[in-house]
Amino acid sequence: MPSIIGITANYDEGEKNYYLRDAYVSAIQKAGGTALILPPSEDDALIDSYMGICRGFILSGGGDIDPFHWGEMPEWALGEINPLRDHFELALARKILEKNLPLLGICRGCQLLNVAAGGTLMQDIDSCLSHEQKAPRSYPFHAIFIKKGSLLSRIVNKRQIRVNSFHHQAVKKTAACLRVSACASDGTVEAIEALQGFALGVQWHPEYLLEDHAHSLFRALVKASLKQI
Repeated sequence: MPSIIGITANYDEGEKNYYLRDAYVSAIQKAGGTALILPPSEDDALIDSYMGICRGFILSGGGDIDPFHWGEMPEWALGEINPLRDHFELALARKILEKNLPLLGICRGCQLLNVAAGGTLMQDIDSCLSHEQKAPRSYPFHAIFIKKGSLLSRIVNKRQIRVNSFHHQAVKKTAACLRVSACASDGTVEAIEALQGFALGVQWHPEYLLEDHAHSLFRALVKASLKQI
């Protein structure tokens, strides 16, 4: 059977458009998988059908998550939120975690994974280190430091890498079923992972990076979906 990897799409309420950057699809195809774009929906039966079709999942990047979902009121720095997407991806992520299916969360997807599992976020990072680069998307902007023995360290086979950065929210309190596997020099959480199984969230955008450590994340997801990891 082909390794079908479901990738969550965004939704523009004003234009009534679903959309996803092609870099996600290309990354999965290069890793040997088959990409399936998943439009957000409030239909729980449709979400279940996605679960039956896909062997692995990517929670893609995008805008801010409504702090209501971790029990906070919105702060002034909160960006635009998308209630439909929040509802859909939280429901999907919780089902994925319950069934222990392979999952890679990218940027917003990393944050979404933590909230779905019961963690919280910083609504706006307060740091001297810039986490919103003004540089090409493929440019590695700052270093991150990876914890020894983590799933992430085994995948990239490195303890330090440089990554791109396009976020102002970040993990605050890590969910009980997750652990931090990488941080930036200012302490900002850059990766989280499940204590068991293959559920990994990275705060950067590996689909745009040219380095092998970026491609290795997608190869690992495809392998995990085929139960080769």
